[in-house]
Amino acid sequence: MNSTEAIYRSSLAAAGGLAVIGSGRQHVTHAVKCRKLPSYAVVLVEQGRGFIETDACGRRSVEGPALFWLFPNRQHSYGPDADGWSERWALFEGSFTRDFVRLRLFSERDPVVALRNLDSMQRLFRNLHADLLDDKSLGRASAALALHQIVVLAARHASRATPLRHDTTDIAEIVEALRKRTMQPLDLAAFAAEHGMSTATLRRKFIEETGLPPKAFQLRMRVDHAKELLATTAETIEIIAAAVGIKDPFYFSRLFHEREGCTPSEFRARYMRG
Repeated sequence: MNSTEAIYRSSLAAAGGLAVIGSGRQHVTHAVKCRKLPSYAVVLVEQGRGFIETDACGRRSVEGPALFWLFPNRQHSYGPDADGWSERWALFEGSFTRDFVRLRLFSERDPVVALRNLDSMQRLFRNLHADLLDDKSLGRASAALALHQIVVLAARHASRATPLRHDTTDIAEIVEALRKRTMQPLDLAAFAAEHGMSTATLRRKFIEETGLPPKAFQLRMRVDHAKELLATTAETIEIIAAAVGIKDPFYFSRLFHEREGCTPSEFRARYMRG
């Protein structure tokens, strides 16, 4: 790759969702030092070796094929060794990025993803770049789709590359145990002791695994089950509230509205089957 290509587009973040605002490819021989970007970025290293350094991850080695993520307004340095490297890159922003981070599809602490198969990732970056050349709504939408696919594919590579830790297995079992008790009252201290850990440790590990503390996870499960009952049965709101472990139907209705943006009756009217 001897030539350098770059495309930049005006921000579409106000429209929400996901917007690709830049894309390019180049052969790099010098490092980027102490830079901050206003948007997210992903850099695909096709060939070569080097490093990335941020406050969150420290200094990490990068050996192609690999990619790494850069976060907005975070100082970073990265670059190749003396031989240089070949890279493709994309800049992106939008409300979906919060979901990517919340779901741990990429992480500031572990931004580097080793790739076992470069072809699929290269194809997505090429498609994204070609779509961005077409500066129309359809092209931008297609570029955003390619970026979304890059995020998912990278997360799959990362999950397969990460050795399974004993504590991850344990917390997965604990999450499943709580899922089975969704409708029962939760004494968090007793539940934590039952699994041989402190309440604080259980809460921390639960958030790492699910993105939610235990009681919030249980509440989400209850509301999800309530939505299923509202859509598939003719039971009264009072009976459904009791079925998901909430004795006060008025509290249930208020809680449901806060979480779903509509009342239980309105939800039923929209989604009732049959």
